Amino acid sequence: MPRFAANLSMLYNELDFLDRFAAAAADGFQGVEFLFPYAFAPEQLAERLRRHGLTQVLFNAPPGDWDAGERGTACLPGREAEFREGIERAVHYARALDCPRIHVMAGLVPSGLERAEAHRLYVNNVRWAARLAGEHGIRILLEPINGRDMPGYFLSRQDDAHALVAEIGEPNVLVQMDLYHCQIVEGDLATRIRRHLPTGRVGHLQIAGVPERHEPDVGEINYPYLFALIDGLDFDGWIGCEYRPARGAVAGGTSAGLGWMSASCADTTASRA
Repeated sequence: MPRFAANLSMLYNELDFLDRFAAAAADGFQGVEFLFPYAFAPEQLAERLRRHGLTQVLFNAPPGDWDAGERGTACLPGREAEFREGIERAVHYARALDCPRIHVMAGLVPSGLERAEAHRLYVNNVRWAARLAGEHGIRILLEPINGRDMPGYFLSRQDDAHALVAEIGEPNVLVQMDLYHCQIVEGDLATRIRRHLPTGRVGHLQIAGVPERHEPDVGEINYPYLFALIDGLDFDGWIGCEYRPARGAVAGGTSAGLGWMSASCADTTASRA
């Protein structure tokens, strides 16, 4: 049966951030993820996790100046020292939250920078991050992101992410396969799931409806079919729910739109019976 993790940066936005842990637990989530933890002391977040019996499954390393439009620094020239400081900070948080995965955002390729140079910087930076994180049993994840939502992002395709994992050559570097981004860029999701999950190089999945990034049962993707497929491939990781609630925006908050989750779990159980 799929294990769903609530993305607290996108779900339960009707509540203050620290109150979202309780709401997620009340709705049956056992794991949570979010974009960035750095606005809060790690002790605050760890206490919320303990209080509500939740597992922190993922968060992002510092992305540079997010408010100014930066989306990671791993491929940016002249930012190596900042990148390393950010990874050290992320590892500190991961250890405090007992979180085994950190997503390292690649960044937007600067105008005029040769693609080969961005590639070299990215590989070297991620390799350094992996070696530091590996000392503490933490995995580094690489996520292809679609160019419609994030124009100019360094990494957008699944095969490219898997090739980078092989090139970087560190055992704790894996792919974060977001099916929302994958559908927009490439489609053919079932075939890509069958190709990549058995390799053991996918460390985390994420979902949202396409095209509006609402609940998974809104839009063009047949998620119950994909959940049964994922379950049949014995994927033992988490599936992060990284979407913008649509039904909850009308009435009842995020919880009002979670019927898809119980239905999906029931469908998956029935398909394996």
